[in-house]
Amino acid sequence: MRINGKRAELGTRAVEGDRISVDGRSFTVQAEPARHRTLIYHKPEGQVTTRSDPEGRRTVFDALPKPPSGRWIAIGRLDLNTAGLLVLTTDGELANRMMHPSGNVDREYLCRIRGRIDDDDLARLLEGIQLDDGVARFSDLVIGEETAGHTWYTVTIMEGRNREVRRLWEAVGAQVARLKRVRFGPVFLPAKLTPGRWQTLNPADHRVLREDVGLPGRATELIAVDENKPDREPRPPRRRR
Repeated sequence: MRINGKRAELGTRAVEGDRISVDGRSFTVQAEPARHRTLIYHKPEGQVTTRSDPEGRRTVFDALPKPPSGRWIAIGRLDLNTAGLLVLTTDGELANRMMHPSGNVDREYLCRIRGRIDDDDLARLLEGIQLDDGVARFSDLVIGEETAGHTWYTVTIMEGRNREVRRLWEAVGAQVARLKRVRFGPVFLPAKLTPGRWQTLNPADHRVLREDVGLPGRATELIAVDENKPDREPRPPRRRR
């Protein structure tokens, strides 16, 4: 295979405008809008955010429709006993940017804590606490209703480390009775979306998510157009392995 007349080496990538020659046939690399799909899912407790589970537990993917192309990527996981908002997409570029700390995407959780935490510990949670994988903190914390020996808190974190919210509460000796994610970046969990149900985001919402993390609003993908048979269905360029 040759790209622009030069022999392609292992790892060589084609970009828009390149000409690819394979077995005597020529292709031009063009960019076209990618047809990605994004949805939100209200994860109930008891489901795992993996494609398969060796223990046979239900996964969030069991409840989702099959995408028209590609596969669902969960943008940030929720552990077995955490419920709430899960955003899934076929747009790998969007998923990577939203999960990476550089994307500055915050996550908001509703927490039901046994008892009431004193002011000193609440201050520590906002200032930062040393966990086994580094210092972590809540970027925002709001005290809510107190009921039957429990207090509700709304907290926000800027990273998505494993069990980060639970570990922060546990670090000040608190017991988490319930944990639910209600927002991920600009996406809120709709009040009418019951556990186990999903809802598709429209293209405009998908564009907002991309722009919110500094990506172009419209994703594109490269296709190889056969110069010898222009009426043929475009196909993706092949990369030498």
